[in-house]
Amino acid sequence: MSAELLQPVPDEDGAPFFDYAACGELRVQTCAGCAAPRFPPRPCCPSCQSFEHRWKRTSGRGRIWSYVLPHPPLLPGYAAQAPYNVVLVELADHPRIRLVGNVVASADAPLDSVDPGRLRIGAPVRAAFHRPADGLAVVRWLLERP
Repeated sequence: MSAELLQPVPDEDGAPFFDYAACGELRVQTCAGCAAPRFPPRPCCPSCQSFEHRWKRTSGRGRIWSYVLPHPPLLPGYAAQAPYNVVLVELADHPRIRLVGNVVASADAPLDSVDPGRLRIGAPVRAAFHRPADGLAVVRWLLERP
């Protein structure tokens, strides 16, 4: 990933998400009291107010819930990769959880590596993990049916 692209800045609650991503695992913070999944990660469960939690591994599968093709891209690092996509993926294991990312041809492919015409609402995707040498591992998405 180019240094010109935005990098996540995790807080104390979200840091484990990126630690697991670096190991190739997509995990979601889950309440230890009522088992409700929550994202973004936070200290207290909005359902039962418990402060206890665990990080539950997911299948890494989901579906495109929504997407956009930013036009025009406002930052130079992104303009160089236009047209690219930004997707909102609903997780198969936890339909209330939606993650923002990009659909790419492979974990380390550029953001413009998938033809925007191939994207469809409801299309099945699976997680892939981009691990740049100079930043945090981030979740990207691969189309299940190429």
